[in-house]
Amino acid sequence: MNRFLRFLFFSGCLSIIVVACKDSASEESKETGTAKKPNIVFIMSDDHALQAISAYGHPLSKLAPTPNIDRIAEDGATFFRNYCTNSLCGPSRATILTGQFSNENGFRMNGDQFDGSQVTLPKVLRDNGYNTAVIGKWHLGTTPTGFDHWEILNDQGHYYNPDFIKNNDTVQVEGYTTDIITDKSIAWMEGQKSTDKPFFLMVHHKAPHRNWMPPLRYANLFDSTEFPLPDSYFREFDSTQVAARDQLMTIYKDMYEGYDLKMTLKEGSPELAHDPWNNEFSRMTAQQRASWDSAYQPKNDAMHRANLQGKVLDKWKGQRFLQEYLATVKAVDDGVGKILDYLKENGMDENTLVVYTSDQGFYLGENGWFDKRYMYEPSFRMPLLMKYPGHIDKGEEVHALTQNLDFAETFLDYAGAPIPEEFQGKSFRPVLQGEVKAENFRDAIYYHYYDFPAFHMVKKHYGVRTDRYVLMHFYDDIDQWEMYDLENDPKERNNIYNDPGYSEVQQKLHQKLDSLQQVYNVTEREFQTTSPEQVQRAYDMFSNIKGEEPGYYPRERD
Repeated sequence: MNRFLRFLFFSGCLSIIVVACKDSASEESKETGTAKKPNIVFIMSDDHALQAISAYGHPLSKLAPTPNIDRIAEDGATFFRNYCTNSLCGPSRATILTGQFSNENGFRMNGDQFDGSQVTLPKVLRDNGYNTAVIGKWHLGTTPTGFDHWEILNDQGHYYNPDFIKNNDTVQVEGYTTDIITDKSIAWMEGQKSTDKPFFLMVHHKAPHRNWMPPLRYANLFDSTEFPLPDSYFREFDSTQVAARDQLMTIYKDMYEGYDLKMTLKEGSPELAHDPWNNEFSRMTAQQRASWDSAYQPKNDAMHRANLQGKVLDKWKGQRFLQEYLATVKAVDDGVGKILDYLKENGMDENTLVVYTSDQGFYLGENGWFDKRYMYEPSFRMPLLMKYPGHIDKGEEVHALTQNLDFAETFLDYAGAPIPEEFQGKSFRPVLQGEVKAENFRDAIYYHYYDFPAFHMVKKHYGVRTDRYVLMHFYDDIDQWEMYDLENDPKERNNIYNDPGYSEVQQKLHQKLDSLQQVYNVTEREFQTTSPEQVQRAYDMFSNIKGEEPGYYPRERD
């Protein structure tokens, strides 16, 4: 062999050895947990019902598809039985941050103040090499901790020309909130390209929270679409469903005709009907308001000319609500698409865990309702979609019982970070990797809602849900148990709590409920009641809300 051939031979051998060593090092890196940590982009909307995400196949979403959110489902996993611990904006956010139930993290209801000194998901990630940021809705009463960067909406935020708080300075930003949050999020990710650190970004949208104001580009998007109203839209409740009967969240009884439904006082006038807060439309620039009025005046005038009455008007209100809500969702879907496109165009998509969820479920006319709060499925069940190429199979369907309680531990698991002892959830990464079967992940989940007496007057309640059954107890000014067989009664219409045929099931559910309350450190403090006088004052105030005097503003809009 001549000198040149020997050189080629030994060079080739050396190359093979180097490649082999690299492969071996790469495998060793994965086994020892030193593989490159993923970026995590956590996109959370507010009050986004899974009925309004077309990946879930609901009839509504087929008429108002969400193609960009669906891209996450197509490239990753869709969770079909994901639930919240407390169906309300602030408490859900606190649970996601802390991996704890409301009784442990101290944030039980809107209006509480979040304790930023406690251990949180972003703090642990930051301590383990991540840059962290939150942009958008915060709604926890105190300023964020654990983040390298934060720009948050003031309180609930507004759809048009919102106020953002950054470094304790408040600045009004002209534009549409969903678009602004998306653009700010992308700008922050752009700044991460100059670092070698992974990042954790929480993109927190206000939309589609009440009062469902779409961007001007979609103001007439669904004017010609007739959405199917649920068959329970005019539902009557039996004597065992007192908590459902006494609520104040019925579309055609409790919505504000101006603020929520954008109805005008009379034909030919842009003046809104009942608008108690008067702080959404007044934020618009003159040009924005003129464009809004030109879009809404013709359809409002048509409504006045039709002189709708009774159930015909009730159905019209349901249609108007769905048109507004789903047009607002459309802008969120646009934002998700921009973020996914940015990640792909900048070579970040392969090493980024992308998550889409909402802070809870939402009623879209079921039982005639809007809002959330209840342990019933439409508000209890949350959308969740995740993609992470090479780690989560495309098109995977997850039917394990998961909760927002689990998000923190799951993200830390993917990040290779330690999980704090005080966290109360479970990482569902093993389910996604096929290491744990769905039916073996968790056999029951716990729920507890506290915000009573308050807006919408939904009773305090707690309960347990298993694979097939749900047991819940409404308390404070009542003492009412409900139980449903979700296999035979998925719409929860037949309360079987006192059905002798289910007595054994009832006993087992009570045992499981007691066990979970012990596990999650639920003490007697969580069952405090309100004086009858205070409850009555609240009912008097909220049941007459449509006739309140100028200057009266309910404590919470959530």
